[in-house]
Amino acid sequence: MMKIQNISIIGLGALGVLFGNFFADKLGHDRVSFIADKDRIRRYEEQGVICNGQKCNFKFSDKDNTNQTADLLIFAVKASSLSSAISSAKNYVGNHTIILSLLNGITSEDIIGKALGTNHMLYCVAQGMDAVKLGNQLTYSHMGELCIGIPEDESEKQPMLHAVIDLFDHIDLPYVCEKDIIHRLWSKWMLNVGVNQVVMVTQGNYGTVQQEGKARETMKAAMREVIALAKKEHVSVTEEDLEYYVDMTDTLNPDGMPSMRQDGVSGKYSEVELFSGTVINKAKIYNLDVPVNRMLYQEVKRLERNY
Repeated sequence: MMKIQNISIIGLGALGVLFGNFFADKLGHDRVSFIADKDRIRRYEEQGVICNGQKCNFKFSDKDNTNQTADLLIFAVKASSLSSAISSAKNYVGNHTIILSLLNGITSEDIIGKALGTNHMLYCVAQGMDAVKLGNQLTYSHMGELCIGIPEDESEKQPMLHAVIDLFDHIDLPYVCEKDIIHRLWSKWMLNVGVNQVVMVTQGNYGTVQQEGKARETMKAAMREVIALAKKEHVSVTEEDLEYYVDMTDTLNPDGMPSMRQDGVSGKYSEVELFSGTVINKAKIYNLDVPVNRMLYQEVKRLERNY
């Protein structure tokens, strides 16, 4: 029976800090480490990392280390950093390593799997959190949950899935084991296409889309374009899924903001290619019109040209 004894995380952004801190508190700091190069490790140790006002005493591991592989390897980087993260993490992948990706979008599992081995990959969706990381400080009031699962045609990965379930049960991490993980992946992506981009272009926060008005309707319109696209791709995403995620968004701290808006505040280039960029490119295949996502894409690019 597979058992997860140690966890390696690559990425010290909002989700990396949130879940890394949770894992370290529950399992002990010696069993959880962050992979980075020597320069980043030195910078992290000098600056420190703060989570909800408390300093995190994280353990760091050099990316060039070849002495130990990870039982569970978690990618918690932005899409723009995925290629370098894969390179940094490759030494930590052993024969029995399980990999989870917390990245937004619907493509990271395929990208990581092609580079490190699809046999290591489980599907994962991080949702429901309102974490905001500015500088070295993370704040959140809703931890959210991880949705995990395997497609129907990958039943050989059941032992890996059960190992993750056993770990999550042991530490009381909020999670859902999805019967249809591809549906969940697309549904969460639909939410990101709506809320992340609209909060970005309005330069607002969750409160901007929690109240009735143009921003909220634009968010829903962008999400409905994903529903139409999903139908073309034979993935069942429905209006009920849309309402579920809009309701979830309404529970978040109105002063919080999604990661895309946090990038904007920090003057960093966003993950727009994961959202409207992907919608637009996929829609071309089916000659599907997606005017709301085209508009959002153009607006995000306009904002980023001013950085």
